[in-house]
Amino acid sequence: MNGELELFRTETRDWLESNCPDSMRTPMLPKEVVWGGRNAEYANPDSELWLERMAAKGWTCPQWPGEYGGGGLSPAQAEVLAEELARIRARPALTSFGISMLGPVLLEFGTHEQRLEHLPKIVRGEIRWCQGYSEPGSGSDLASLNTRAELQGDHYIINGSKVWTSYADKADWIFCLVRTDFEAPKHQGISFILFDMAGAGVSTRPIMLISGSSPFCETFFDDVKVPAGNIVGRLNDGWTIAKRLLQHERTMISGFGLAGGQAEGGGASEATVESTAKRYRGDTEKLSDPLLRDRIAQFKIDSEAFALTSRRSAEESAGGGPSHISSLLKYYGCELNKRRCELLLEAAGNRSLGWEGEGFDAGELSLAREWLRSKANSIEGGTAEIQLNVIARRVLDLPDLTGILRGKR
Repeated sequence: MNGELELFRTETRDWLESNCPDSMRTPMLPKEVVWGGRNAEYANPDSELWLERMAAKGWTCPQWPGEYGGGGLSPAQAEVLAEELARIRARPALTSFGISMLGPVLLEFGTHEQRLEHLPKIVRGEIRWCQGYSEPGSGSDLASLNTRAELQGDHYIINGSKVWTSYADKADWIFCLVRTDFEAPKHQGISFILFDMAGAGVSTRPIMLISGSSPFCETFFDDVKVPAGNIVGRLNDGWTIAKRLLQHERTMISGFGLAGGQAEGGGASEATVESTAKRYRGDTEKLSDPLLRDRIAQFKIDSEAFALTSRRSAEESAGGGPSHISSLLKYYGCELNKRRCELLLEAAGNRSLGWEGEGFDAGELSLAREWLRSKANSIEGGTAEIQLNVIARRVLDLPDLTGILRGKR
């Protein structure tokens, strides 16, 4: 088996050397992140070429089954591929909510027909997805959602709204939670449904953030007609799928603490904390501030420990999907990313105060925006408080004091 794996490594290395363009072996620039979709734009032509080549191998989703467009690799082979991509510092060929969130739950809960319809398009980056979960009155208490889907013949008519819908104004399709039983308790009567954002009655409105960007949107559904066959899993059992998808989402968000700025939402600065400190605060090769040196050293230690813990968690859950440990990884990864952004500001000093205009380079202009954006890490994918509750109950098996306190009142 080791011989077969080494042969796979050799073949993979040779293929990557021949097929990964040189510009795809450089740090990712924010404007060059590839999201795919019907209206995909490529700031760098090599990005499109790299996506086409990786998708043809199924290596945008290396462990998905080949019949659905994936690479069909074993966990060991996928690890080799990841190592070889890291060796040449290759950029991700595709960033996609379809890959990180929807695809895994379709593999677990979807029908064969739904998988054939959607998974190959996700692998090839042909459809860009967004997530319809939070509503104006249903954020942390997601199960209280009110968006309605009423069955009329062979279609559902959907009315309601969502908020904080990431990139809804750029997405082609949405995976959405809707209420299909209006008399059932709030955790029941919810269904998970897919539909086209270009359909009649769907509209979006971007939300301007303090960072100056608008990645989130308000999303409105007014008599949107959706085929009944677009329900994933069992009718009225969408909460089961919703919880599973949240575990996948939290695992993805935890990557903010791993990528040093390359994960979406984790910032996009090429510079590391150490290199930034040396540039602005260094005395030759040594940082002149001993307190800053200490904080950077501790950050590097914590980052390495987190990376090893994340890898161990992935290996332990291989084939079984994510678990409640995803809440632990999400919480700590986001805290780590916020520390990174704060250290970058401190290291750059007054060079981090630029917002726009002349006098600052592009990296300096991004620092304050990244720091402001990082504050949302504690909210998206479930607030820090929600994660701590999950960790207490599901990971540490601590007693639920809510019922005890309620009984004393």
